[in-house]
Amino acid sequence: MTKYKIQKFPKSRIATLDICEIGKRKHHVTGLIELDISKSREKIRQYNRNSSTKISFTAWIINVICSTISKYETPSSYLKGKNKLIIFDDINVSIIVEKDINGQKVPIPLIIEKANEISIEAISIQINNAKNKQLTNNDIVLQKKADRLERIYYMLPGFLRRSVWKYILRHPKLAFSKMGNVAITSIGMMGQIKGWFIPISIHPICFGLGSIIKKPIIIDDKIEIREMLNMSILIDHDVIDGAIMARFISELTRNIENGMNLGVC
Repeated sequence: MTKYKIQKFPKSRIATLDICEIGKRKHHVTGLIELDISKSREKIRQYNRNSSTKISFTAWIINVICSTISKYETPSSYLKGKNKLIIFDDINVSIIVEKDINGQKVPIPLIIEKANEISIEAISIQINNAKNKQLTNNDIVLQKKADRLERIYYMLPGFLRRSVWKYILRHPKLAFSKMGNVAITSIGMMGQIKGWFIPISIHPICFGLGSIIKKPIIIDDKIEIREMLNMSILIDHDVIDGAIMARFISELTRNIENGMNLGVC
């Protein structure tokens, strides 16, 4: 008989499975865009050469996304009932930080609160601190030590666990307090991926960042090698219509490609 080994399934992954199951039922519209980030990357490199406080590409793009959403508001809003939108002043971003828990690589969400108000440097610091913080298998999806209710959650059968998430999503204020209103997943932080990936999310808006790759593109009728980023965007069609969605994506593209906020870091 072929040899095999049994590996314990991390508790932190159980909530991820439940979120994926609920996320498949959301009315997300998916956009796949390709961004020329050569100019922005060079600005980041220049800033880091001249400053003692370093900023990361991920922190900067979170800043740009939140700045753009702030102008449009509705992309990060929650549907309440059948005919009301809850639009929060703050933008709280959920990102994935890969942690080593008992020898296993486990994705743990980090909530960056008021990401539309804090600086790129502050976002960078929060991400770095989260990467370096020591966690155990008892630390779960909501970025804090597991309390009694959370431990009970893991003991419930699947349909009851998913009912918890359905309840949270029916109450926007509770959902916002637990998971924010924007999700950003960066596969490019964990490996080289040539192409797009489409995440599953229960947030009103979610961004999937691929790897940064060099490829030839045509600029002013000339072929140039540029740094390109593949990004997927999931937007809840229940809270935003197609016209606003298109304008939002168009402006976000310009802001990312032009290095928004990098001149005043």
